[in-house]
Amino acid sequence: MVRIIPMSTSSFHLASLRPSPTYAARLSPIPRPLLRSHRPSVFIFNKYGTIPKKYEDKSSALSQAQMFGIRTYMKQRAEVNGIEASAPGNMAQTSISISQESALEWVKRDRRRLLHVVYRVGDLEKTIKFYTECLGMKLLRKRDIPEERYTNAFLGYGPEDSHFVVELTYNYGVDKYDIGTGFGHFGIAVEDVSKTVDLIKAKGGKVIREPTPTKNGSTVIAYIEDPDGYSFKLLERAPTPEPFCQVMLRVGDFGRSINFYEKAFGMELLRKQDNLENKYTVAVMGYGPEDKSTVLELTYNYGVKEYDKGNGYAQVAIGTDDVYRTAEAIKLCGGKITREPGPLPGINTKITACLDPDGWKTVFVDNIDFARELE
Repeated sequence: MVRIIPMSTSSFHLASLRPSPTYAARLSPIPRPLLRSHRPSVFIFNKYGTIPKKYEDKSSALSQAQMFGIRTYMKQRAEVNGIEASAPGNMAQTSISISQESALEWVKRDRRRLLHVVYRVGDLEKTIKFYTECLGMKLLRKRDIPEERYTNAFLGYGPEDSHFVVELTYNYGVDKYDIGTGFGHFGIAVEDVSKTVDLIKAKGGKVIREPTPTKNGSTVIAYIEDPDGYSFKLLERAPTPEPFCQVMLRVGDFGRSINFYEKAFGMELLRKQDNLENKYTVAVMGYGPEDKSTVLELTYNYGVKEYDKGNGYAQVAIGTDDVYRTAEAIKLCGGKITREPGPLPGINTKITACLDPDGWKTVFVDNIDFARELE
């Protein structure tokens, strides 16, 4: 479950989701200036973060044979040995390339789906009211953990086992967060953007950009802000099975990010668009068609290599058939594993967590365990 250890008062850390009958998010404490009390700062290590060493699953360091199957492993070793006999100096490099090929082939076959996005809010009831009344979401479930001083709320346009949802976290006594410059926006598909904007205005919401046709005339868009300052892009579309359609994040190396999400995450590059006038480029990445599923929209602003991530946005969660193979593929593609794959203490759910090249966090959750938790 949740463990707390001291940390330096000069830093803070984004944690992720925590163990529970359903995996809700327990987010890490906030930097001291944002806390009302003056207690020592702490890290919260939980289901979607790192755990104390005594609880680490020592079996997570699986051999290559365990990871990709005995037959595949033996075949690879035979190929490597053949090359080794003729060119000993190339053995290590050959072994790595074969392992990577096997891992990436498996990634493409893995049944993956974006599950939810996690971020912090300062007034949970106000945010829930805004999302339900203005954006048409439903409150799917809510849980309060008074002993840990936080509350979670899950909202979306359908059940969690088939839709991408929002997971909000409210930490007692913290009413404001720094969103930073790295997070971009969430995308919501609506049938009538102008009507939605009028409703948001009537409810006292903030409109950043009035309804405007896109340059190619394919749709109408508008931008609004929720009570915590998170930006939402409204896109006018026909009825879709997944109205919560985008998570936009900014990246510092466009080619590197596309390559990572294609290989390590098994996503497809659905669309790429360059805006020379405003000096930015967009890559839309996902596991299904852009008009029927949730996608990541990676944005590169010309010449900008780094962004401030703030302490509001936390991570996305993705379903996988095998967290061990997922972690291996991420490592082979240069990603950083922040939580080694394996079951969590106290429950059977298997997860692994990682950072992409820009430091954006993602948690992979075992598909079968996830379905069991929802039951």
